[in-house]
Amino acid sequence: MSLKITGTGKACPEFILTNSDLTELVDTSDEWITSRTGIKTRYISTDETLLDIAVKAAKEALTRSGIEPGDLDLIICSTMQGDFITPSLACQIQKEIGAECPAFDMNGACTGFIYAIDVAKSYFDAGRAINILIVAAEQMSKLLDWKDRETCVLFGDGAGAAVFSKGTGLLAIKITAKGDDKLLTIPGTSGNSPFWTGSREDSFLHMQGKEVFKFAVNAMCRDIEDALDQAGITMKEVKKVIPHQANMRIIKAASERFGITDDQLAVGIDRYGNTSSASIPILLCELMESGELREGDIVVLSAFGGGLTSGACIIKI
Repeated sequence: MSLKITGTGKACPEFILTNSDLTELVDTSDEWITSRTGIKTRYISTDETLLDIAVKAAKEALTRSGIEPGDLDLIICSTMQGDFITPSLACQIQKEIGAECPAFDMNGACTGFIYAIDVAKSYFDAGRAINILIVAAEQMSKLLDWKDRETCVLFGDGAGAAVFSKGTGLLAIKITAKGDDKLLTIPGTSGNSPFWTGSREDSFLHMQGKEVFKFAVNAMCRDIEDALDQAGITMKEVKKVIPHQANMRIIKAASERFGITDDQLAVGIDRYGNTSSASIPILLCELMESGELREGDIVVLSAFGGGLTSGACIIKI
């Protein structure tokens, strides 16, 4: 198809919040969190803005790609909420890195990075771009109820970025949506209009864990299978599978059902927690930095999230 990865980057806040630290906030324990989620630590913003870590990841990706900001034709930022409602986080990134191209945010929840790749593909196919920067940046810590032990232990903050250029590396891609406003939601800002007579909910994340688990496992298996069929390859030809890092139980359940080996599976949830749409590009950057992914290797990306959205794509590095 129409694109290739030319550079990746990642960034996280400095502060690391451990499971032991969380026992000071809510009724929980390291054993409870680890056994149910696989998470040991996560990065949490203290004085860093989301723009700070997004720009750091973007600059790292550009440096590795060898592409100058002025040569970018588009910036897409996947985020559930930037530092502002407007301007978009993408426009802020554009300013900070010195680019001059169009820029916009998109919200595909945890599937946002794959959604952004699909949009980038369309720009390349239409002949409207040669180089596109995708930044997935999430500050989940500001969207959580830190008194709710079911959710506040799960998430972390972080950003991952990738520069894509015209090429033939994208072997398959699939994105889906199944509208749902019950299983995973974050109410919007209600404002203080004196004319509004409806409810005013806090903008905290709410999740029905058991139902999300079922959706996630089924979506991962279905999407990966469809992407493999589209690419005309088998799982044996895949070097690495990078799933969205939501919960280790979800990752293991899908892997066992699909026959993904431990060597193929990329996992970082123990160190990062769930960083929403940033989780896949953060691990993609780690694998390329370490040399575990090399030119010619095939990688599968698979995600699911609020919406409900899901998606998978297959890229030849």
